[in-house]
Amino acid sequence: MAEIWKGAPVAAALSERTAADVAALKERGIVPTLAILRVGARDDDLSYERGAMKRCEKVGVAVKNVVLPEDVDSDTFFRTLEALNGDAAVHGILMFRPLPKQLDGEKARRMLSPAKDVDGCTDGSLAGVFTNTALGFPPCTAQAAMEILKYYGVDPKGKRAVVIGRSLVIGRPVAMMLMHANATVTVCHTRTVDVPSITREADILVAASGQMESVGEAFVRPGQILVDVGIGWNEAKQKLCGDVRFEEAEPVVAALTPVPGGVGSVTTAVLCSHVVEAARRAAARES
Repeated sequence: MAEIWKGAPVAAALSERTAADVAALKERGIVPTLAILRVGARDDDLSYERGAMKRCEKVGVAVKNVVLPEDVDSDTFFRTLEALNGDAAVHGILMFRPLPKQLDGEKARRMLSPAKDVDGCTDGSLAGVFTNTALGFPPCTAQAAMEILKYYGVDPKGKRAVVIGRSLVIGRPVAMMLMHANATVTVCHTRTVDVPSITREADILVAASGQMESVGEAFVRPGQILVDVGIGWNEAKQKLCGDVRFEEAEPVVAALTPVPGGVGSVTTAVLCSHVVEAARRAAARES
């Protein structure tokens, strides 16, 4: 039976470090501040917002909520975003997406300052991930997967890692982060032939396709570490499920993350750490 690698202790350890960093910045008169830019009131946005605010309060990060109506016009939205970009008191911006259809989501993504893009959606942030440089920040969920590996003592160096999924939100960023950690990485996607034969070769398998319960017994082998990044509501089972069929993988692999309670529970802790790092970088530029 596999070890179940829960996210709660990972988030707690990361939050403890972040709280100490916040205290050190406040001694210098710097209050790390996150602006949450939300249009409308989607249930998933509201749920993440509540979690983010709770985590920010716990570590001492200030939050500025900027809420616009669902039917906000383009000029108002982009003026608001530009004002947040230019506000020196705001160190990080969390912009909920997708935006309503009357707003140009690509324009918003391009306009958001990479220096304040604490959830890694801009081209600048993604460039930083691919070049392994401090330009912007990685997507929080991708880094959460890496934080779990680090917390549980996994050094990717020399290991074979397989990522299922090539999205810019998870798949490609986490693949690059594993590569920067000196793993040998293969990315599987919808056009990959015979995915199970590839995933069974992995030492570290990251399931990030967004296809609920698509990874079963045929995809895994004994000794693997399996990180399940997916999450969705299973109507038949009336519960949240990941990309992995837990009951099939758990008896086989060495360790895996649960859904819920795994990668997702670490993301807000990562978000707060990004805000603090953004504040630190801003202070360094001004000194």
